[in-house]
Amino acid sequence: MKNLVRTALVAVAAITLGLAAASARAQDYPARAVTVVTPFPAGSGPDAMLRLVTDRLSKLWKQQVLVENKPGAGGFIAIEAVRRAPADGYTLLQLDSEHLAALPHLYKHRNFVTLNVFDPVSALYRTPFLLAVSSQSKWTSVTDLVAAAKERSGKLTYGSWGVGSPAHLGAVGIEGRTGASMVHVPFRDMGQLFSAVAMGDVDWSFGTIPSSQGVYKAGKLKYLAVATPRRIPQMPDVPTLAEAGGPAGFELSSFVVLVAPKGIPAALVTRVDADVARVLTDPDVKTQLDTFAFERLGWTRADILRNTDAKSLEYRDLVARGGISLE
Repeated sequence: MKNLVRTALVAVAAITLGLAAASARAQDYPARAVTVVTPFPAGSGPDAMLRLVTDRLSKLWKQQVLVENKPGAGGFIAIEAVRRAPADGYTLLQLDSEHLAALPHLYKHRNFVTLNVFDPVSALYRTPFLLAVSSQSKWTSVTDLVAAAKERSGKLTYGSWGVGSPAHLGAVGIEGRTGASMVHVPFRDMGQLFSAVAMGDVDWSFGTIPSSQGVYKAGKLKYLAVATPRRIPQMPDVPTLAEAGGPAGFELSSFVVLVAPKGIPAALVTRVDADVARVLTDPDVKTQLDTFAFERLGWTRADILRNTDAKSLEYRDLVARGGISLE
């Protein structure tokens, strides 16, 4: 009995010492440069926001916070660069909800579930998508677009920045809700995508404000709708999808988070999350979020997990409906 008590006391002492050590590491963090890897290309909206956030974190932490762009392979280049890094908070990864929730369905044979490999650390923002067509298009509403798609069944085209991207899955959702049949044209570069839409080489595409604003400001693109429940203040004259004659209740948005290799101490997660939340209130960061129509998220780790689960169910159905695979 005495041996059992002694063993239990030793175990409790070890746990207590471990928690104390983790807390001390969190208080001292970061003692050196931190690297944040992103699957998004330099100059993209997520990259621009990440660089603004990491710049503020560098000032707050008095340590360099470096951004490494590793786009390609549906996000797996960035994922593979981080998944085997130490779970010490010095290597973080920026991912969106498609990396979290769609990859397991797009790459079924890999048996890869993103949040089995990474722990959520901090939620950054959510971005809405707008439905864009050439400014020369005769369509003035989603009603017009859907009617044309049904009239030209299997011939009307929509673009995206890759198979399984939000723009691709969103269009599959539109097809499912309206009964229209359209042709997907994937691009590797967003600039090429929206240039193609502007020239009428592709009939339409979903896009975000930062990804399409260059062509839009040049007067070569127009937005028929925004796929949100309410109009956005950045584009008050653009109707919601439902207002423009699209399917009622249809929404398309993506959320962006920071994750770390599985096993990062909870104390470190709390520290990083609190500091990220702090820099997101910086006036310059808030201005950039507003400019891009990015909605700041005050989610907990449980919120990230819950929203990922909801997205996973949604994407499972869309991937199955579209017969999409990236194996």
